[in-house]
Amino acid sequence: MNITEVRIKLTDDPRSKLKAYCSITFDNDFVVRDLKVIDGARGPFVAMPSRKLSDRCPRCTAKNYLQARFCQSCGTRLPESRVGRDDQGRTRLHADLAHPINPNCRVALHTAVVRAFQEELERSKQEGYVPATFDDFDALDDSLHDDYVEDVTRAARERPKVQARPGEATATEH
Repeated sequence: MNITEVRIKLTDDPRSKLKAYCSITFDNDFVVRDLKVIDGARGPFVAMPSRKLSDRCPRCTAKNYLQARFCQSCGTRLPESRVGRDDQGRTRLHADLAHPINPNCRVALHTAVVRAFQEELERSKQEGYVPATFDDFDALDDSLHDDYVEDVTRAARERPKVQARPGEATATEH
């Protein structure tokens, strides 16, 4: 895996601990967005993209964020004991959507992002600075989708049917 591009978008509030948003591209093929550069106690910290954890109301089953005290749908008071805790006893409110699975990858990712963040900070001090944009990742040709769906559908139609052995279920019978 090679990190082929890191894009940094600095935040506007100098008082905020959130210093920048980041996207990172692997092998010119795969992009992960919404990494965050946070000013930590020991320098910049790279936080992975995450989502807020939620659970369901015991009365109406509507989804509610774990920080909610009352159901946003029916107004029932939610039990405080529903919040999970991590190994250090802290409330776990977010779950990573993507993250490194080994220390070598984490170090490589952290190093690349912090280096790009520091370079972007230096560029931002120059006259005529224009912040980075992530918009071009969304500019894929719409026909790409149509062609892809057509190819997958054709391949599924042309795939030979596999005969099951006696007593064995086929894939469609599961």
